[in-house]
Amino acid sequence: MKVQPIFDVPITIGEYHHFVRKIVQLSEHPYGSYVCLLNVHMMIEAQRKVHFKNILKEADLVTPDGKPITWALQILHNIKQDRVAGMDIFPDLLAEMEKNNIPAFFYGGTATMLEDARCYIKNKFPGLVIAGCIAPPFRQLSIAETEADVLEINRSNAKIIFIILGCPKQEIWMSIMREKINGVMIGIGGALPVLIGRQKRAPVWMQKNGLEWLFRLMQEPKRLFKRYTVTNAWFLVLLSKAYLKKLFTGSKSL
Repeated sequence: MKVQPIFDVPITIGEYHHFVRKIVQLSEHPYGSYVCLLNVHMMIEAQRKVHFKNILKEADLVTPDGKPITWALQILHNIKQDRVAGMDIFPDLLAEMEKNNIPAFFYGGTATMLEDARCYIKNKFPGLVIAGCIAPPFRQLSIAETEADVLEINRSNAKIIFIILGCPKQEIWMSIMREKINGVMIGIGGALPVLIGRQKRAPVWMQKNGLEWLFRLMQEPKRLFKRYTVTNAWFLVLLSKAYLKKLFTGSKSL
C-alpha cells in the first residue's frame, strides 16, 4: 500500500477494505509487526516528540483514523481518502478473523472490561477464538512481568493482538515489543469500550463532519478539555501553515 506523509508523519492510503486485508496478511508472517490508528491527538504527539514520530514512521501501517487527517490529505495532496477509524475497522477485522480462523489476544484495559469483551465477542462472533487476555496493572511493569506477558502472548499462538493501553502508551509498547511478539499488534485504544457498549459513539452526522471529538468531550469534559483544546488548535495551525506554503510555493513537502 502507498504512503503519503503529512507533517512528516507517514500515512498509509488506499481503499478501506484494503486495510483489513493488509492486517490479515501481516498476521500470516512469522515475525512481529504493528499498526497505528492515527488521529489528531497522535499527530500532535508526533510533533511534540521526535521519538514518537519515529515510532509512527516504523509502523507497518498508519491508518487515517481521524476525519481531520483525511481532510489534510485532501487539502494538501488532493487525495480523497477513506477514513479508517478504529471503531469501524475493529469489528470488521473481528469478522474477518472469525471467517479465516485467526486467533485474537487482548492486552490492556481492566479485567472487567476484558470479561465484557469476551462475552460480547462470544455472542457476536461465536466462531472467533480468543487465545487469551491480559489486564496489566496500572503501573510500570518489572522486566520479569513484561517477559511473562510476552511469553503468555506467544504461547497462545494468537496472530492478531489488540492493545488497549491508550495513546501514546500503546504505540510505544508495540514499538518495543515488535521484536519480541510473534504477531501483528494493533493499538485500538477507546474502540473496545465503544464496541462492547460501555461508551456511546457519536452520531453518524458528527462522524462525517469531524466532530467525534466534541461528542467525546461532552462525555468526559474534565479529562478531555485540555487535550482537545491544545491538540485541535495545534493541528489547525499546522494545516493552515502547510496550506499557505502549498498555495504560495507549490511545495509537495508537507
